[in-house]
Amino acid sequence: MAEELLVPTTTDRATVYNALFPQIQALIGTESDLIANLANVAAALKEAFDFFWVGFYIVKEGQLVLGPFQGPIACTRIAFDKGVCGASYSQKKTLIVPDVEAFPGHIACNSASKSEIVLPVFHRNGTVAMVLDVDSDQLDDFSEVDALELGKVLRLIERKL
Repeated sequence: MAEELLVPTTTDRATVYNALFPQIQALIGTESDLIANLANVAAALKEAFDFFWVGFYIVKEGQLVLGPFQGPIACTRIAFDKGVCGASYSQKKTLIVPDVEAFPGHIACNSASKSEIVLPVFHRNGTVAMVLDVDSDQLDDFSEVDALELGKVLRLIERKL
């Protein structure tokens, strides 16, 4: 696998996701180590979109624990009922938050974060294994396009759990 991504120079996210997906598929396709795969997915998403923060919180010890990420330092542990990540875990659904300051109980790991999308990653038995957390330093930066396309990437990870 090449050590660089081929990312189209466009502001259309759907186009970028469509170009990125097969590259992520190839990047993690033959690798069996989960942490290595999560690290490369976070790096690919950060590089392709220049998101403020991209990372995974893994279910461990009755809470969400920081896993592989790209961006500034982050909260290490998040309770299942706290913040956007905890809400996504508890509700087992993708949450798009246009303004994190307006989200009840938002955890401010970094004050530069303005909007967020969090998606659950499921074990085969339907329990949540982890969440993907993507933050932007712009308000209202995420849409259903992000939810749909990031969900496709996460299905690749779920096949490896």
